[in-house]
Amino acid sequence: MELPPEMAQTRMVVNDEYSLLARRVRALLEQSGATFVSSENATAFLEIPTNSAVTEVLTVGDNARVREFRITHTVKFRVTDTDGHDIIPLQTMRQAREISFDEQKILASSREQEYLKQDLAETLARMLVTRLGSPN
Repeated sequence: MELPPEMAQTRMVVNDEYSLLARRVRALLEQSGATFVSSENATAFLEIPTNSAVTEVLTVGDNARVREFRITHTVKFRVTDTDGHDIIPLQTMRQAREISFDEQKILASSREQEYLKQDLAETLARMLVTRLGSPN
């Protein structure tokens, strides 16, 4: 994939640089030829001001326990040059997965929830890098 030439020397600005999304974006961009540098040496800034996963209840059973819920992961990002001008304007990406909760298998359900959060972060990281390679 071909990134914008300005991204050859990139500085990533994100609240949690050790989040799964940030680590995957970094790895994927490095595979595409980007080098991550300090702010002083950067020719582009990848800003990720929003990286959040939210769990919401969809249905509640007769016994007042959650039966289904949805995990929604939202990412906002943009790429600017050293003068702060947009190379890629602010964009929002969102992915969601629904899960049924079986109270008989509570451990499996909690593991499945973590797996889904990881899968959403992985998917959004790939989508973000793909979008960076085709900004039009």
